[in-house]
Amino acid sequence: MQADAENLRLFVYGTLLSGEREHALLEGAELIGAVRTAPSYTLVDLGPYAALVERGTVSVTGELYRIDRKMRFRLDVKREVPVLFQRIFVALEDGTRAETYAMKDEQVRGKRRLADGDWRQRFAPRPRAEGLRGVGRGRPR
Repeated sequence: MQADAENLRLFVYGTLLSGEREHALLEGAELIGAVRTAPSYTLVDLGPYAALVERGTVSVTGELYRIDRKMRFRLDVKREVPVLFQRIFVALEDGTRAETYAMKDEQVRGKRRLADGDWRQRFAPRPRAEGLRGVGRGRPR
């Protein structure tokens, strides 16, 4: 992967987001802005952190940063690239690309998918299915 200035745009979507617990790892990085990916990915809740998976139908919410090579190396070490995460390019909603950290589908099998693509909404109440209203109430006849 080339390391020119264009490749040093990093899309973050989980614990590296501003206000999240690992955001300090981006200290000194330039925030370009809030962005979304093209609707081609899956966002998975792994408990303490999120994972983006290629192949999906979700537009993932995140932030775009400009980082230098030293920061990218430190993040690669923290993300255990290439054992735990892989660094990939994602397509953004505006048609550009950026690097991000992703997992393979087999690594997240059976884990909860975040249908709205927003890590910060992981604790929001899920809408109840209409067909389940009243199920389990009353005595069977």
